[in-house]
Amino acid sequence: MKLLNVLRFSAIGCILIISCILLIDRWFSDQASPRIFDNTQTTPSRSVGLVLGTSKYIAKSLNPYYQYRIDAAKQLYKEGKINILLLSGDNAHRSYNEPWTMKRDLLKAGIPDQDIVLDYAGFRTLDSVVRAKSVFDANHFVIITQRFHCERALFIADRNEIDAICLAVPEPKGMAGLKIRTREVLARIKAIIDVYILDMQPKFSGPKEPIEKEVLEFEGPYLPK
Repeated sequence: MKLLNVLRFSAIGCILIISCILLIDRWFSDQASPRIFDNTQTTPSRSVGLVLGTSKYIAKSLNPYYQYRIDAAKQLYKEGKINILLLSGDNAHRSYNEPWTMKRDLLKAGIPDQDIVLDYAGFRTLDSVVRAKSVFDANHFVIITQRFHCERALFIADRNEIDAICLAVPEPKGMAGLKIRTREVLARIKAIIDVYILDMQPKFSGPKEPIEKEVLEFEGPYLPK
């Protein structure tokens, strides 16, 4: 009888935990939705486009997450929606350098060197988003990444009083996409802990490197209707 009660309470506990996780996941999506745009044409102009880094290759194959972000960054720039690309990513060692890899591909696409800024300390999403403001003095920018990533990045931006919007680029489907999406659920739980409990800050907070560029006119802080 005791074993039965233990199993019953364990099952109820598991259901409650899973329900809470799914509710949090849903809330992340809902709170960010008004500030996420699905194409470059409808994306409001901002002076800076923040491209969140990822590995260019996975098992020697081109990473579609990377390619979609680079393609969108090029398109936003060429349409005049942004005039500076801030490339933020990990610079773990000499043979793995996300910002420089992105810059190299953007230079090949004809983006001028003077319109590209590198953040080598974007070790994770929180670092990239917060450093865009605290180090590079960018407070009105477009984040360029996949939708699920947009939702978490905008949550972090909100909690740091940053006026950001996001261009959601395509993401792979199938098992690869499902695996990433499942991992994202846990990443959102960690983001809440980092922001509300640990008050986590970027690993490297400075020195200041303000982006010196004439700011495009834009419609002011984007406020959800």
